[in-house]
Amino acid sequence: MDVMQAGDMDWTQNEHMLGTSIMAVVYDGGVILGADSRTTTGSYIANRVSDKITPITEKVFCCRSGSAADTQAISDYVRYYISMHALEIGEEPKVATVGKMFRLICYRNKANLLAAIICAGYDKHEGGQVYSITLGGSILKQPFAISGSGSSYIYGFCDSNFKEGMGKDEAEQFVIRALALAMSRDGSSGGVIRTLTINESGVERKYYSGKEIPGFYEGW
Repeated sequence: MDVMQAGDMDWTQNEHMLGTSIMAVVYDGGVILGADSRTTTGSYIANRVSDKITPITEKVFCCRSGSAADTQAISDYVRYYISMHALEIGEEPKVATVGKMFRLICYRNKANLLAAIICAGYDKHEGGQVYSITLGGSILKQPFAISGSGSSYIYGFCDSNFKEGMGKDEAEQFVIRALALAMSRDGSSGGVIRTLTINESGVERKYYSGKEIPGFYEGW
């Protein structure tokens, strides 16, 4: 593509994609979700501070990767159906129920969607839980889950550093370091790191930017 052709392209007409790094981990007492904040249209960064951690109920959230439009629509549908279900049963639905609703919508519409979702939360029945819903609509319950374009760079890091029964602070540092590493290697991930901790006491959001994000060797 020559310079004139590149200059004539209308980047605003390209689909917004969450070329992204997202993850969630179970710790002793709850779960922690984390995500970068970069949204792209091709190689153009459309939003550098987007929030990819979306609430479904008071204690169940999801991290979104894939098409921004698809994942936003799916989370809106799930939030609606789960709110109706909560009225029917008279209490907050289980995390597993929310995860299975994501799976149902993603699987039935897999030919028309580009969406990979991590659903995580806390309930009184099983405590902290993480469910990974893949592109084809499969669902996996895992002690930790990673997804998005940046996840391919950190499988080894996560496998070697994850430990069962981590405390809150240790799990939070695990999430921050994993996302920082993904952001330093993946051109479609970047911006700031947002984390969300869910436990019996409630929900806590945190935000890391600039020098608060761990650095890694980037020389070549």
